[in-house]
Amino acid sequence: MKRKVIEKLKEWKNSNSRKPLILSGARQVGKTYILKKFGHEEYDNVAYINCDNNPKIADLFSEGYDMERIIVAIGAVSQQEIKPGRTLIILDEIQELKNGISALKYFCENAPEYHVAVAGSLLGISMRHGESAPVGKVNIIKMFPMDFEEYLMAKGEERLLGVLQSGDWTTISMLHEPMVRLLREYYFVGGMPEAVSTFISTKDANAVRRVHNDILFTYRSDMSKHVTSSTATRISMVWQSIPAQLARENKKFIFGAVKSGARAKDFEMAIQWLVDAGLVYRISRIREVAMPLKFYEDFDAFKLFVLDVGLLGAMSEIEPDQMLLTNNAIKEYKGAMTENYVLCQLKSIDGTHIYYYSRDDSKLEIDFIAQYMGKIIPIEVKAEENLRSKSLSTFMASHSELHAIRFSMAKYYNQEWMSNVPLYAVGALR
Repeated sequence: MKRKVIEKLKEWKNSNSRKPLILSGARQVGKTYILKKFGHEEYDNVAYINCDNNPKIADLFSEGYDMERIIVAIGAVSQQEIKPGRTLIILDEIQELKNGISALKYFCENAPEYHVAVAGSLLGISMRHGESAPVGKVNIIKMFPMDFEEYLMAKGEERLLGVLQSGDWTTISMLHEPMVRLLREYYFVGGMPEAVSTFISTKDANAVRRVHNDILFTYRSDMSKHVTSSTATRISMVWQSIPAQLARENKKFIFGAVKSGARAKDFEMAIQWLVDAGLVYRISRIREVAMPLKFYEDFDAFKLFVLDVGLLGAMSEIEPDQMLLTNNAIKEYKGAMTENYVLCQLKSIDGTHIYYYSRDDSKLEIDFIAQYMGKIIPIEVKAEENLRSKSLSTFMASHSELHAIRFSMAKYYNQEWMSNVPLYAVGALR
C-alpha cells in the first residue's frame, strides 16, 4: 500500500546531512513494512535484522562500538553484503538490544557512509526511561496510521483523491455522496494497515473487527512490558477509560472517571507511558490564543485521544453494522468518533501544533486551536449538517483577526470569518 512517508524517506536518503534514522510510531502502523518497501525500491539490497529476542545479535553493541566489527556482524547475520550508500541497514526493535539506541551516535560519527534506519514499537518508552537517542546524531521521522487520503489510495480511489486535493470545491461538492460513503467506511476500518488490507481483500467487517481486537490485545500486552504490575494496571485503567471520557460533552480528561477519588499524581506516569508508546495523543488546553500557543499551555487540563478511529470504535464496542450501514457513527457517536477522527487527521499534517481552548468558566470551548504555517486557526468539529454554534461565533467576535475552520458533514462554503470544510477534506488544511 502507498504511504506518504515514503517521500520523507527519499528526502532522508538524498540529504547531504543524512544521519541514522529513527522511524518512530506505535506498534502496527506499518513501520517495518514501509522500511523494507523503501529499501527494496531505493537500494541495491536490504540488510534487515529483527533485534527482538534474537540471540545472534544480543551482544552486538555490548563489546564496544568498533564499527568495522559491527558492520561485518550485521552482514553475517542478515546474509547481505553491506555496501556504503547502496545497502539499507534496518535494525527493527532496536530498543531490545543493550546499548542499541546509544550505538546510533557511533554510526553517525564513525560510519556516516552507511545508511542505517531503526524502528521499534516502544522506542519512545526506551528513550525516556533508559537510553536516549544522541542529541544531534539522528534524524527522526514520525509515522502514523493511514490517514483518510491514504485510505483512498489503498481503495484505488486515486481519481477521487485527485479531485479532493485539487481545491476545486465546486467539483468536490459534486462528489459529496461517495466521499461520505467512503468516510463512513474509514470511521469503521480506521487507518491501521492490516485492518485496511483486510477490509479491501475480504469486505468482511467482522474480520476487520477481529484485526482491531488483535491489535488492542497486543497493546495491552505491551502495557505490562518494562513496567511494574501496579504501573501496568494504571496504564490499562487510563486506556480503558478513554471511550467514556470522549463520550462526555466536555471531553476534558477527568482523573476521577478512571477511579473514584483518583488524583493526577496517581496516573501521571500511566498517561505518559501511553503518550510515549504512541497510543494516545495528549491535547492541552491553552489559556490565551496568541502566538506561540505553547506559551499559554495549561498542563493541568487536557484531552486524550486514541491514535486511530477504527481502534476507538472497537474499544467502544460499537457494532460494525451500526457504523457501516447507518449514520450512527457520525451522529450518535459524534463525541467519541468525530473529534478523534479530525484530531488524527490533523496530527498527520507536518508542522501542526494542536491545542484546545476553553474559558475558565467552561461556558465557551473551541474544539481545537491549531498553529500551522505561522497562523493560528480556530477549529470547530460538527458531526452533522446542523451547524449552529454559539461558542465559535462568540469566540470569533473577540478574535476577528483570525479565520476559523468548521469541519462538518455540510458541503464547502466560505464566509468572511469562517470556512466550512467537509469532514472528508481535513487534509485540505495543507
